[in-house]
Amino acid sequence: MTPRELEEFRALRATVRERGTARIWVFLVGMIGWGGLTIATASLASLPVATFLPLLILATTFEAVFSLHVTVERIGRYIQVFLEDEEGRRGWEHVAMAVGRPLKGTSVDPLFAAYFIVAVLLNTVPALLAQPVALEVAVVLGVHLIVIVRILLAHRIAYRQRAADLQRFTELKAGGADGKPR
Repeated sequence: MTPRELEEFRALRATVRERGTARIWVFLVGMIGWGGLTIATASLASLPVATFLPLLILATTFEAVFSLHVTVERIGRYIQVFLEDEEGRRGWEHVAMAVGRPLKGTSVDPLFAAYFIVAVLLNTVPALLAQPVALEVAVVLGVHLIVIVRILLAHRIAYRQRAADLQRFTELKAGGADGKPR
């Protein structure tokens, strides 16, 4: 590795470490904020649409977690293709890809999707307790359902991202960003 590549490698690994840690903190702080806001809106507001503010906090927290995860994975594939692959070197990113999918029941969800979905479902409770009319129920549940669908779609994207990014970076390396081989 050239000194420039070594410095790039160190900076990218540090970025992965920092964003991986940030993802967990964003999740934790977002859930605490959502919980507090849910309690406040449930006790102070009687309108079913008051659940939209805590839902917005949940949705933005999820998007932040998703964004951090996507960029960490993308940086990992870049490291794998452009920095680890030189001269037959195999490092962490190659090993992580070689391990493949975890055995059933042993995986970890980096997006915390199940927790977000449970929180979205719990977020509807104050609206339903306010004895809304049918139209209010439909609107509140519809908006909450949109957030759940977004979480499920993002989870699906994240599940396939590693392989897609690896393929794209491999293509870029073969053809170069300017179309010329490296």
